[in-house]
Formats: sequence, C-alpha cells, structure tokens
Amino acid sequence: MLKRLLPLLLLPLGTLAQKAPSKPRSAQASATAGSVARPKLVVGIVVDQMRWDYLYRYWDRYGTGGFRKLLREGFSQEQTFIPYLPTFTAPGHACIWTGSVPAIHGIAGNDWIYNATGKSTYCVFDSTVQPVGGSRKAGRMSPRNLLTTTVADELKLATNGRSRVFAVSLKDRASILPGGHMADGAFWYDDSTGNFITSTYYRADLPRWLQDFNARRLPDSILRTGWTLAEPESHYRHSTADNTPYEGLFKGEKTPTFPHTGLPPGAYGVVRSLPAGNRLTLELAQTVLETENLGKSADPDLLAINLASTDYAGHQFGPNALEIEDMYLRLDGELARFLAFLEARYGKDEVLFFLTADHGGAHNPRFLQDRKVPAGQFTEGEMGKNMRHDADSFFAVNAPNARSEEQRSLIRFFDNYFIYLDDTLIAARGYNKEAIISRIRQYLLGRPGIADVVRMDDGSALLLPEPIKTRVINGYHKKRSGDLLVIPEPGWFAGYAPTGTTHGTWNPYDAHIPLLFYGWNIPQGQSTEPCAMTDIAATICALLKIQMPNGCIGKPLPFVENSGKKARISGKE
Repeated sequence: MLKRLLPLLLLPLGTLAQKAPSKPRSAQASATAGSVARPKLVVGIVVDQMRWDYLYRYWDRYGTGGFRKLLREGFSQEQTFIPYLPTFTAPGHACIWTGSVPAIHGIAGNDWIYNATGKSTYCVFDSTVQPVGGSRKAGRMSPRNLLTTTVADELKLATNGRSRVFAVSLKDRASILPGGHMADGAFWYDDSTGNFITSTYYRADLPRWLQDFNARRLPDSILRTGWTLAEPESHYRHSTADNTPYEGLFKGEKTPTFPHTGLPPGAYGVVRSLPAGNRLTLELAQTVLETENLGKSADPDLLAINLASTDYAGHQFGPNALEIEDMYLRLDGELARFLAFLEARYGKDEVLFFLTADHGGAHNPRFLQDRKVPAGQFTEGEMGKNMRHDADSFFAVNAPNARSEEQRSLIRFFDNYFIYLDDTLIAARGYNKEAIISRIRQYLLGRPGIADVVRMDDGSALLLPEPIKTRVINGYHKKRSGDLLVIPEPGWFAGYAPTGTTHGTWNPYDAHIPLLFYGWNIPQGQSTEPCAMTDIAATICALLKIQMPNGCIGKPLPFVENSGKKARISGKE
C-alpha cells in the first residue's frame, strides 16, 4: 500500500499562475538510483555596477541570445534590493554567495578598521599567504576575513568534497569571496603583469592551463585594439553626446570621445575599463570549464564569474555616457556567446544559471543638476579633514601634555560613509565621547547633502524610516564598522571626481539590482514581489537541495516551491 501511495505523496504542491513546463528529461536523468536530482553545473554571473533598469533601458539594442533570452526563457525577480548599507563591491559579492549581511558575514566594506586595534585592512588581504604568478601587492589575498560559509562551501560539504568550485574576475575580492573558503581555485587580474594570478591559500603554482592562457598575452592585443563603437554612432539612442563634462578621460586623452585608441602599451590596468575586459574574463571562464572538465561528473560543480569592466567604466564615464550603452551592447553579445557555449557543451537543462549585480550606480550629480534635479557630491577626504580640524580644535587635541600624539586625531578614518573614532585617544585624554559624537553630528548636518549621521552603537537613535533603518542595522559589524554612518540626501554621494559616478547609498539607483535565473528547474516567468539580495543564496541552495550557508538569513524565492519541477529523491523506495 505504501509503495502505491508514495508517488502521490511526492507530487509537487501548488501550481503557478502560468502553466509550468514539464520536468526536463535531463533533470530526471541527472539522478542515479538513490541520489538527489541536481544539475551538472552551477554558473553565477555577477555584473558589477549593473543597475536593474539596464535590462530595459537598452532592450531595443539587445540581440536575441543574451539578456532578452534570459528574460524571455528564464525567471526574472524584478524587485530585488540590497538589504544593508553601505552598498559596495565586497559586501555585495559576500551577500550574494552567503545569503547574509555585513553584520554577520563580516565584510563591512572594501576596507575597514578593526575597532579593538585600530588596524586597517583590505577586505581580502592576508599577510599569511604569498602571490602565485603575480606581484606581491596583488597576490597576498584570501577569503579568511569572510566569517561565514558560501553556497560553494556548502556544496562542497554536501558532496563530501566531490563537487569542484572555481571563481574568476578581474577583481581579487570578486573572485575570492564568491569562491568561499574551500574553492579549488580563485583567479584574478594583476595590473602589473596583465596576467591572471592566485595565492598560496589555494595552491603553490599556477595550473598549466592558466600559464598557457597568460602566455597568449591577450591584454596586449586588447590595448593595441583599443575601444571603438560596435555600431554607427547614430544607432545609440539612450546616451548623451560623445563629449560631455560628466565623463572622465583615459590617460593621454584630451577629450572623452571615441575612438579610445592609442592606449599606452603595458598599461594593463586600462584593460579593466574596456568592454574587452569582460570578454577576457568570459574567455577565462570558458577555459576553466573546458580544462578542468567541470560539469562532467556525478556531482554538480560550480563556477562563479564576476564581470567587472562595467564597474570601472561606470566610475569613469557615468551611467548616461555613450561608452556605457556600447559596453552593455557588447556585453549582451558576449553573454549570448557564453550561453550558447554552455548549452552546446552541457545542455540548457543541465546548467543552473543566474545573473545579478553587486550594486548599481548613481547618476552623475552635474548631469542631474543640468536637468534641474537636486544632486551633489562631497569628498570624504576633504570633508574628513575639515571635520577633524573642527572636532580636534574644539576639544583642544594639541594640549601641552599630548606632545607625542599631536598628529593624532580623534577621528581615525572616514571612508565608505563610516566614521571611526579613536577610542584609545579619547580615553587617554579624558574626553567625553558623547560630546565628541554630538559635535561631529552638528558639524556634518550643517553641510549640504547630508541627510543624517547615525550613531551605530545605539539602536534607539535609529530614528529612520524603513527600509533605511533595517539596512543600517544589517550593515553594522560591531568589530569592523565605524562609530557613525553618514547618509546622504537623494542624488548625493561621496565621490572622488566630478566625472563618472559611484555607489554606496540606500537609494534605488544603488540598491535595486537585476536577478535572473535560467536553465535547470527554472520556470519561465517573472515576479514583482519584493525580495532581498540575501534570498539568492537561499534559492540556489533550495534548488540544489543542500544546506544554506551558516550565516544565511535569506529565504528561497516562491518559484522554487511552486515551479512544479522540484528535484526529487530517485531510486527504489
């Protein structure tokens, strides 16, 4: 009797509003007797600084095999938001792959200060490791500062280490953090050599295939070619003119105009800002899949990819430049080629694919001002200098009994919107910390563009509307975050140049990101129900039937439950 009832008990509960396609044969075939049905391969692409609206802003410019394909054949979670502050690169990649927030996973910014010691650090710097294949400056990196597991780590644990995990990016932090603690390899770009490198955290030497890849000297070819428009300029309908005061220059240029040629040979860092940087990264990703033979064993493998050139170009040119439209037009073509490669090698229904972003990007303030929209920017360095002078003068830091410390300030650090105070100095001089905080808030709130200055260690002081309040709390790590968080007015940000743009705030232009799923067990459709970046890891783990990362606070998206294509245990009862 039980044998007759069991198939009925395993039928999926609930249905989609739209008709769900039948379960692919390949997904059924993935499970051997007594195993869990899983895809052969998980591929996650994070497009750096990709605003959600880029999916539709350039819709008429995209071909049929890239973004359009993902939107038409996959599932789009249209209202996905970053649930913490500040919205920078390292916390973004950590959140996507851990399902957690800085308060838990510990990646409080791209840089931070340890409050107990006053020592500053870069998010993935590790003094205990050495570079492999590159310079000392670029190579002493590892995931040790990440306090939680990632999707990749949990996949390794679930399969007793049989699953293989790799991560690639131009940025060290955008390959190291996604790869997690147990990756078989994480590779990033070294500006000093134009090579992809790793560190001794992962292995003692570069794999032979990566040595061969670097020997092709693709960055040299990219610099010789430069950057020209993919199509006639008249085809570009969604951008400003090719020469505006909102755009930054490549070194040696007199105007920020096409063609961007004559780039200095050996200036390998320039490759990061060119569309070819994305192509280079995807070519490396394809090489990893082929040479490491990923997706060809009984257990699923995972490849994390970050496409970073969109971020570098966004910082340089701003979101409305001709360069950004051309960047996404070319990215769409590269994405189409990569998806075609995956489907030819594995089959669509054997790859669980997703695409998202680590953060968005604001409009250039002058661009908005010229259109009568309130906006502006401040420089943390200059504001911090003035703020230090105000606070230090007010509290007479240069007292006669403090001669050996006369160069020290009450304010250690102002970056990533966080202000760190020097508690040791404050205590040594017997100052009242409450009075210092009050003075700093008074000073900053008197400056244009500052909406609030939040004291992080006092929850009762968070008199902020949602969702800002929760995002502030989620972004605060007690040992690594600052004492105060500066929140700009809408349209304002902390920048370092009058051209281009940056990110870091709670506003939709920074916090609203695309989220697309495609392939294995993914229904066609979309949802406008709000969700959080933390839900990405929870969703992937639910689809894989593995435990969520150990700091995950996200929840699987509803389509996992309702798709009608849930992975099942197969074999004899």
